[in-house]
Amino acid sequence: MLPTLWSCGTLSVPEERRLGRKTERELRKEFDFIRDPIVVGYVEQIGRRVVEQTEPQPYDYRFFVVENEEINAFALPAGYVYVHTGTILKARNASELAGVIAHEIGHVALRHTAESYNRERNTGIAHQMLILLAGVFGGSYAAGAANLGGAVAGRAYLTIYTREHEEAADAFAIEILPKVGIHPEGLVTFFETLSEEGGSKAPVFLSTHPASETRRDAARKLIDGKPLPEGLRDEDGGRLEIIQRRIRLLTGDTEK
Repeated sequence: MLPTLWSCGTLSVPEERRLGRKTERELRKEFDFIRDPIVVGYVEQIGRRVVEQTEPQPYDYRFFVVENEEINAFALPAGYVYVHTGTILKARNASELAGVIAHEIGHVALRHTAESYNRERNTGIAHQMLILLAGVFGGSYAAGAANLGGAVAGRAYLTIYTREHEEAADAFAIEILPKVGIHPEGLVTFFETLSEEGGSKAPVFLSTHPASETRRDAARKLIDGKPLPEGLRDEDGGRLEIIQRRIRLLTGDTEK
């Protein structure tokens, strides 16, 4: 069974729910969202399948698609999961997108965001920390930091997730994906996409975020050491490609 952390100095679950709701309301004002039920439903279906395989949690997960060409995904406390259209469009197969979504669900299930927020709640930067969540998967915080002072933005970014948090969320995804019939290889290949796109430029020793190459190698080692069942899929019968075309129509993205 996968571990869950209901104590260890994190926010209480009621506090976490209130924080998640409050931040979700704020993000409605800051971001442009894809409202199309087919696109959102596709992401939600993947997320729900992952959530069903975790231990019972006191959260009502909700999934959102942010209209943004950057490759990013993030999660708020209490189960608010956001995926950028750029992530969906860059995914080369359904396994890659599922790997990203499972990773973010892992941060919620393991209470990483709540733990990090609780650690910074008395320092005066907790709110800024949540603003910067929009860049955490790819290791970039430039968009979120644009409206903040450099020192505050840098400190907030560095305290969002620890190296251990990232490794644990990757391990969570690798453990869960086979249970829903999806090959975890997509998590590895998506790190390659991040590297190609320059999503993690900082040397690994300068940040608590491992660089994409480091996370790729660690994920590969975990997968190679794990007996996987037969018949795991990395495609979903062309559904991802249909969703990608739909997003391009909705956003006016003419890239082929």
